[in-house]
Amino acid sequence: MVEFDHLILLVALVLIPVFILVFWLMLRWKKNAIQKFGDNTVVFRLITDYSPARPLVKFMVLMLAFTMLVFAVVNMKIGSKLGTAKRKGVDIIIALDISNSMLAQDIKPSRIVRSQMAISKLVDKFEDDQIGIVVFAGKAQTLLPITTDYAAAKLLASEANPEIIQAQGTAIGEAINLAAVSFDKNSKNKKTIIVISDGENHEDDAIEAARNAAKEEILVYTIGIGSASGAPIPTGTSGFNIEYKKDNSGNTVVTKLNETMLQQVAAAGKGTYVRATTNDAGLNKIFDEINKLEKKEYEAKVFSEYHNTYIYFVAAALILLILDLIILERKTRLTRNVHLFAKKHIIS
Repeated sequence: MVEFDHLILLVALVLIPVFILVFWLMLRWKKNAIQKFGDNTVVFRLITDYSPARPLVKFMVLMLAFTMLVFAVVNMKIGSKLGTAKRKGVDIIIALDISNSMLAQDIKPSRIVRSQMAISKLVDKFEDDQIGIVVFAGKAQTLLPITTDYAAAKLLASEANPEIIQAQGTAIGEAINLAAVSFDKNSKNKKTIIVISDGENHEDDAIEAARNAAKEEILVYTIGIGSASGAPIPTGTSGFNIEYKKDNSGNTVVTKLNETMLQQVAAAGKGTYVRATTNDAGLNKIFDEINKLEKKEYEAKVFSEYHNTYIYFVAAALILLILDLIILERKTRLTRNVHLFAKKHIIS
């Protein structure tokens, strides 16, 4: 397995074509300058210490050194051994509502973005817990199977949007059922489901689904995203104006938080309901409660030995830079008779 500490820094390699262009322009300028003195063969005979190939070799060496330094900073790490590690934690599946109503902006910057930010902050608090993600609208689907790959969890949560599921609605019950069967049956960890939704337009028996989950010793927590007064649902923009969803009569549709239903789901699932605010998305309180649960020991597959490779790239860069210092653009008294980089100019 290969990992990178700072993969984004590979973008520095796009500077190489810029360097090549600058070098090429410099060579053209030198060539034009030499031609002003007269015929090339005569000029090169007068400046016997000049080697036209040496600047090119020095430039290639510098570009290689630059590439090595970039890879050193990126620090590629190679996992050489797959092993197991003893860990203690709980299993958590987040069921995230991605219906169109989650685009409403009564919770800034929007319900869905606030939910994504909250999930990211929650994952940052994990140590040995396992996480999975289920998304739902009119249907539910697994976005991330339960794992300890926190980076993947944050990435996938940040990309969740209503376009993933075409069927609109709020199938909370289906999401809870899907999450319940997504847990590892052999895991002895405490299992929890966190539903993040505005609870509007729910289409199935979410309360019964939560009750069934509780029978399997799976706790169901709910977080209400939105406000009682509600907000319109953005559908796009027209110029500088935001367009909102309208009903068949042409009236703007206002989506409101169904707090009562979410409270009932949490009660049936023996969990807790928290209403999100602009400053607090509610996950902190729920995480504190989950953190108090008994944590069982389990085995996790991990790459237990990683080798940093940056030192090899640093060493290669240093060798290349030393080589660049050794290679001079002009011949010295000691290297005058060495024609390694020289080009013979035949005078006819």
